Amino acid sequence: ENKNNNVGYKAVGGLSKQIEIIKNMVELPLKNPEKFTRLGLKLPKGILLYGPPGTGKTLIARAVGAETKSHVICINGPEIISKYYGETETKLRNIFNEAIEKAPSIIFIDEIDALCPKRDESENEVEKRIVATLLTLMDGIDNKEIRADSDTINKKSNHVVLIGTTNRPNSIDEALRRPGRFDREVEIGIPTAEARKEILEVLLRNVPHSLTDEDITRISSVTHGYVGADLASLCREAGLKAIKRMIKIKEDYRGKGVNKMDIDLKMSVEDMNDAFKEIRPSAMREIMLEVPKVSWDDIGGQDDIKQKLKESVEWPLQHPESFLRLGIRPPKGILLYGPPGCSKTLMAKALATEAGLNFIAVKGPELFSKWVGESEKAVREVFKKARAASPSIVFFDEIDSLAVRRGGDETSVADRVLSQLLSELDGIEPLVNVTVVAATNRPDIIVNLNKYIYIEYI
Repeated sequence: ENKNNNVGYKAVGGLSKQIEIIKNMVELPLKNPEKFTRLGLKLPKGILLYGPPGTGKTLIARAVGAETKSHVICINGPEIISKYYGETETKLRNIFNEAIEKAPSIIFIDEIDALCPKRDESENEVEKRIVATLLTLMDGIDNKEIRADSDTINKKSNHVVLIGTTNRPNSIDEALRRPGRFDREVEIGIPTAEARKEILEVLLRNVPHSLTDEDITRISSVTHGYVGADLASLCREAGLKAIKRMIKIKEDYRGKGVNKMDIDLKMSVEDMNDAFKEIRPSAMREIMLEVPKVSWDDIGGQDDIKQKLKESVEWPLQHPESFLRLGIRPPKGILLYGPPGCSKTLMAKALATEAGLNFIAVKGPELFSKWVGESEKAVREVFKKARAASPSIVFFDEIDSLAVRRGGDETSVADRVLSQLLSELDGIEPLVNVTVVAATNRPDIIVNLNKYIYIEYI
C-alpha cells in the first residue's frame, strides 16, 4: 500500500523530543546522504518506534514521510502474510525492490511484532522464513530481483529507511534489533501534562471552541494516563455534546425564528467536562474500577486520618518542588488497618477522588493463579498499568492474604508473590507518582509499607 498523506510534524503534538531523534535518524540521511558518505559512515537503515497503543507511533511515521517527501510504502504486518508457500517472502522482496527503484523511500511496517516474532519461540516455519527474508533484505544481500548496475543499487539502497512500530518490542526477534538493522529504538510513551496540552492544542486547532488557555491547561492536568488517541476521542465526544446542545437550542428557538445552530455552534468547556466523565484512559480499561464520587465530606469524623492521608498523597502531588527542596521523600505505601467496617476502603476511594488520581483496586486473592509464574505476572501488570496511568493509587484490599511474612506455613506461591510485590515497591525501577494504599484487619503480618494508619470505630 502506497500512502503519502499530507501530514507534517505540525500535526503531531507532545512528541518534540522523539521527533528530534527521528529527524536525525531518518530525515537527515534521506536528505543529505552525501554527508554520511564523506565521513565514511553507514546510513541508518531502520528505526523502531514502540509504546502503548494510541500514543502516535503511526502518525509520527507518516509525518516523517510527508516532511521528507519520500516514497512511502506502508505494510500492516498481518496483511502480507499468505497461506501459500513462499508468497509472503516474494511480497517482501517486491516491496524492497519498489523502495529501491523509487528511492528515496521509507518502508513503514506497522505491528512488526506480528510479522517478525522471536524464532526460538515460534513453531511456525512460515514466521521463521519471513524473519530470515527480512534480515537478508535489510542487510542488502538479496538483489536477485534487480538486474542493474551494482553501484546504482548500492547508491539507491542507502536512501531506503525502515520504520517499524510495535506495542511489544520484546516479542520481536533479537536479530532485527541489533545495530545495522534497527539502529535506534524510540519509546513513544504516555504523554505528560505538558505534552497533553500540546496534543489538545493540535486537536482543537481547526475546531470552533470557546476554551481559554487556562481551560486547556486544566483539562490536560486532570487527564492522567490519557494518550493521544484518548484525547482525540475526548474532543470527538465533546463535539457530539456541543452538537446535541445546539440542536436542543435550535428546537427551543424554532418557534421564534432564530437559527441558533448557524450562529453559536462552538465547543465549550462544559462540553469537554461532560465528555471527560465518559471517556476513560485506554491504559486503564482492562483494570479500571468505576470509583463512586466519594469526597471527604461523605466520611463523618476521622479528621486526623483525613489530614494524614492528604499530607502523604495529595501534598507531594500539589507541591512537589517543596518536597524536593526539603529533601523529603513521600511514602510509597500506606497501610490502613482496623476492625471490619471502619471505612478503610471508603477512605481510599475518597482519597483518589479528592486528589484527582486514577484508582486501581486489587483484591489480594484475585492475583493468585494455579499456573506457575502467572501470579507474579499479574502483580507486574498491575504496577505496569499504574505507572502508565500515573499519578495513580493502587489499592490492595485484604492485603493480608497477599503480603504475609515469609518463612511461615504459607505456600511458595505466596512467597513469590510477596517477593514480586516488594520488588515493585523497592526495586530498581522507581515507583514515580504511584502510591500503594492497602487495607487489612491484621497489620501484624504485613511487611514493608512505609506508613501505618489505624482507623477505629467511632
